[in-house]
Amino acid sequence: IFSSTEALGIKPEDINSEVGTFGIPEFGTRFVRQMLVDTRPTTFEELIRISGLSHGTDVWLNNAQDIIRSNIASLSEVICTRDDIMNYLIHKGLPPKQAFKIMEDVRKGKGLKEEYEKEMREKNVPQWYIQSCKKIKYMFPKAHAAAYVMMAFRIAWFKVYYPEAFYVAYFTVRADEFDADLMTQGQEIIRAKIRELEQKGNSMTQKEKNTLTILEVGNEMYARGIHFLPVDLYQSDSRKFQITPDGIRPPLNSLQGLGASAAENIAEARKSGPFLSVDDLRTRAKVSKAVIEILKKHGCLDGMPESNQISLF
Repeated sequence: IFSSTEALGIKPEDINSEVGTFGIPEFGTRFVRQMLVDTRPTTFEELIRISGLSHGTDVWLNNAQDIIRSNIASLSEVICTRDDIMNYLIHKGLPPKQAFKIMEDVRKGKGLKEEYEKEMREKNVPQWYIQSCKKIKYMFPKAHAAAYVMMAFRIAWFKVYYPEAFYVAYFTVRADEFDADLMTQGQEIIRAKIRELEQKGNSMTQKEKNTLTILEVGNEMYARGIHFLPVDLYQSDSRKFQITPDGIRPPLNSLQGLGASAAENIAEARKSGPFLSVDDLRTRAKVSKAVIEILKKHGCLDGMPESNQISLF
């Protein structure tokens, strides 16, 4: 349920991913999504192990990933968190104090002392395990991994059973990076933009990477039958996405270039009644010409006269 696309009622080809963890903290990045594909977790404990692997340095890449792919050991056997080393070595018969010291050296990236490696061999610790210890540069504590997974699992539950609430909360938090002009045009436009960004590969800027993340979540939302409504001058909140019977309504500040201050001013000004004209909007909401152009481009001012003056001819 945590990671499958089936739980979301969609197919892998709908979102170009075998797992449906877009937008889930700690499990939504491409790096961790690939880990989920490689490891196929089925238990909560395995999710904790994945969290440990994803937060370490040289713990997964060129290490545990190769071991699992080569069928040398399973996810439940590879080193994932600091605690795994000490517990495993005690289980193999090493004195607790020595097991602790080995764990401390490995998790700090110091490798294995010769005497430690000799003791591990005498206790029949596998060669792949010893080599894995030597590669590690930093390891995550299991308690931290457990806390992260507990948080992620709660959010994933809402994603499965209350999708509108999940997407509204997610996009509200990421509103600064949300482009309402693009996202309200539908799934095909979003998919085209995703392909365009993916073709850039490693040349993508950080802003483009952030945009890609937003687009992937939006594409998944559309695939689940939920769509965005246009930003509305009167119905949109200043900064929060809203659930409506017809779809999700983006806020005013989700229009690129329309800042939080301008959005708040518009929301406050409209309380005193409808805007009679574009000039009336500019005066009452104290917004710039640039903001007016942004609203016009999105269609928020369609049908609104430019000024209050009535021509007699």
